[in-house]
Amino acid sequence: MGFSLSVGSTPESSAEAPSWVELQGLIDDRVWPGDSINGPTNAQASLRLFGHPESEVRVTLYRDHHAWCPYCQKVWLWLEEQRIPYRIRKVTMFCYGEKERWYKQLVPSGMLPAVELDGRMITESDRILEALEAAFGPFGAAMGDPAVLPLRQLERLLFRAWCQWLCAPSRSVAEEDSGRRQFQRYASAMEQALSATPGPFLLGPGPSTADLVFVPYVERMAASLAYYKGFGLRQEHPLIGAWFAALEQRSTYLGTQSDFHTHAHDLPPQMGGCYASGSQAQGAMAARIDQGPWPIGSSDGITESRVGSDPETSQGEPPDAALVALARVLRHRQPILERNPLGPGRFDPALRCALAALVSGDHQSLTPPPGSAPGLRYLRDRISVPRDMPLHAARRLRQALEATARLDPQESAPDALAAQGPPIPTSHRRDQDPRPFLQALSRL
Repeated sequence: MGFSLSVGSTPESSAEAPSWVELQGLIDDRVWPGDSINGPTNAQASLRLFGHPESEVRVTLYRDHHAWCPYCQKVWLWLEEQRIPYRIRKVTMFCYGEKERWYKQLVPSGMLPAVELDGRMITESDRILEALEAAFGPFGAAMGDPAVLPLRQLERLLFRAWCQWLCAPSRSVAEEDSGRRQFQRYASAMEQALSATPGPFLLGPGPSTADLVFVPYVERMAASLAYYKGFGLRQEHPLIGAWFAALEQRSTYLGTQSDFHTHAHDLPPQMGGCYASGSQAQGAMAARIDQGPWPIGSSDGITESRVGSDPETSQGEPPDAALVALARVLRHRQPILERNPLGPGRFDPALRCALAALVSGDHQSLTPPPGSAPGLRYLRDRISVPRDMPLHAARRLRQALEATARLDPQESAPDALAAQGPPIPTSHRRDQDPRPFLQALSRL
């Protein structure tokens, strides 16, 4: 029997996966991101114009391919909030590949981000923002404003306390508790700063550069502390939760926002290691972030707060989340198949089963070939937000991959625990080398 599927339906046959042609027929050019040049903030654009002619572009932003670099995110957000026309050139971070030779000729240190402004190359994110302010005006209070300087200092103190808790192994419960208390001392100081002015942001009802200074690392704190410490930053510090919720009302932030799984696994090689507390609650939280189901809720050890129980986002799922995920997989189908440890021939039918489950919401009808689970979970573990797709689309795809893996006939075998696929490296992320995907795109 043939395949006939629309979003929300179930396949006519429980034994037959859809073809790639049938899956392609479910999407069209309107599926996100739509107009990547003038539309909402997105990680795929190479040019952003905001309705201006390309002749007005004065800025080129050099940022990393995977949107893992926190300092790149800060500059990226500033340009998006100010709606400054700019070009994007993407560069490989050392933790997942070799730095491009052309970039080292431009920036011998290889430092990211860099900005070319009116022909002048500038590195180091704070210097970049100061130069952009001089050229285009500040976003709210300027970097050197007396109200902003102490907030910048607070951000560095919070960063250090986070590093001390996350990146050094605790030799006792007392040491672990001490790291938590020190971190919470500065998180409370951030809450005090948030409460000092009206509105959810640091300097008033609207965001400013001061908020953008905090965004990248506080986002990473929320993810890493949930995974490695079982600590819900938004819930333990409700004013920070409200600050995140206000940011998530802005398409600019949503376009750069990552998720817990991505940061939990991109940070170890960047930070020199991340150390788990080893508590039962932490282990359960890490397993939930890795394996789902999503969203993570208050039942998983995160205390519900007035800004909601989902520790990752205050935003509900958009109606096109599954189709966005499907569109992104279809765009990168060939390197996804080629890079999978099962090999393209064995992984192809398993992936099509998972994609059928993704778009139908029926996670029980299509059984993948025996031995598919490691390949499905390999892909589940390597979806990166926002590089590949937004948060909710990634959740949908991870859920479908995991649900399909659990239908593998070999999952009930005595050695089923071995069916997790190759582990995610912690000393590097060369498993995320972008070159095969870039080469595939160049052939389109």
